Amino acid sequence: MDHSVWSVPAREAAVIAHGGDLGGLRKTFPDAPEPWLDLSTGINPIPYPVPPIEASAWTRLPEAAELQALRAAAASAYGAPDAAHVVPAPGTQILIETLPRLLAPTRVAVVGPTYAEHAAAWARAGHAVAEVSGLDTLGDARVAVIVDPNNPDGRTVPLAERCALAESLGARGGLLVADEAFADLEPVESLCPHVGPGLVVLRSFGKTYGLAGLRLGFAVAEPGIALRIAEALGPWAASGPALAIGTAALSDADWRAEAARARAADAARLDRMIVRGSGRVVGGTCLFRTADFSDGPGLYRRLAAAGIAVRRFAERPERLRFGLPPDKTGWCRLSQVLK
Repeated sequence: MDHSVWSVPAREAAVIAHGGDLGGLRKTFPDAPEPWLDLSTGINPIPYPVPPIEASAWTRLPEAAELQALRAAAASAYGAPDAAHVVPAPGTQILIETLPRLLAPTRVAVVGPTYAEHAAAWARAGHAVAEVSGLDTLGDARVAVIVDPNNPDGRTVPLAERCALAESLGARGGLLVADEAFADLEPVESLCPHVGPGLVVLRSFGKTYGLAGLRLGFAVAEPGIALRIAEALGPWAASGPALAIGTAALSDADWRAEAARARAADAARLDRMIVRGSGRVVGGTCLFRTADFSDGPGLYRRLAAAGIAVRRFAERPERLRFGLPPDKTGWCRLSQVLK
């Protein structure tokens, strides 16, 4: 590949836009009706029913047995070989920031367009970063980052190709970082059962279980790499309440199966609504749908004026991403604007 595309971006990079910025929207659209309907994130709008938590979980440090129980529940839910392969963290974003600091500066290829924080984190740690279009354009990168299913288009890569890439990078001392934040409710095959040298899989808890504020996520890797990540995070990386809620939720396979069925039905309903609103669905997952509109900026403004937040993309003004409404009122509000 053309090595001129490789560079170390400036440390003072532009602020990356994320969903959920209702404060900024309220300033821009002060006359929008309240409460806002926030469809700008890919978080399950029907959260896991939080079980009762012992009061002591708030007043003492988490115990080793509680951490081990969470790791075992996560290993079972994600198909990892055992608990030694699992590292809990206060959200996957912390893992995205931590991994680049564990490696000496090298060449990193991020398969994109995708979640922008990956490239930004590797660049901040001093690595040479390039966005590439696919696995066949990685060049001489020692580290590859792939989001599967991808955000925002839902693109997936066959498991055999992902496994082959992990083996190839591992054989030459490299690393594949596979972000499976949206895999839980999708009919995709995870890399978690196949972790070995040269592979780290990231899994999000908050998106699937609708509990993003809990700040819980996981790295799945072979035990040696898992230990390095855990040491970098330090002790008590996950709070006591997060350990209790996470263990209960990850152990509830029936809830997860029903959530996958229900959110897939919601996604299909949202697709029909978008098409009726003259949009063209270009992809997504069962937690969000991405579509192109002939007047994307105008629709974005009309939605915001109606108190509905969606995700827009500066580089693709025709493109909008919609999360799922949580209830009948939300569905009706969105339908009225799209009509």
